[in-house]
Parts: sequence; C-alpha cells; structure tokens
Amino acid sequence: MKCPIDGETLVMTDRQGVEIDYCPKCRGVWLDRGELDKIVERSLPEAREAPSPRGTPMGKPKKRESFLSELFDF
Repeated sequence: MKCPIDGETLVMTDRQGVEIDYCPKCRGVWLDRGELDKIVERSLPEAREAPSPRGTPMGKPKKRESFLSELFDF
C-alpha cells in the first residue's frame, strides 16, 4: 500500500495487538476501520487511575504521557 501523502510504501507494525500502517518518510499513521476504537478501548484501564488519598501532600503533579506516545514510538 502506498502513502496517500507522498507515495512511499507504508510499513505495517503491531502495537498492543493493533496493526498500524505508517509512512517512514512523512511519519503519517494510517488506521483501518475499527483500529482506533481498539486503541481507545485498550487505553481505558490506564486512564482510570485511583485518586491520591486525602491528606497526602499534592506536590508538583507528574506529567502523564499519552497512550499514543507508547503506540507511535517508531
């Protein structure tokens, strides 16, 4: 399959059980029908973090990376 942007051959990779096509030249990411839904579903457990208990000093909040950063590290 060719990249719709620059015509480069797309590379397939598997990320968390989801097949993703990406262009090594422009770094465009192409998903087939339903793949975005699978990615979102698999990220939900990560999004449900327990709040810190009362009385615990808050301090500087730690910046949480997006689940997409784990998927698109190529």
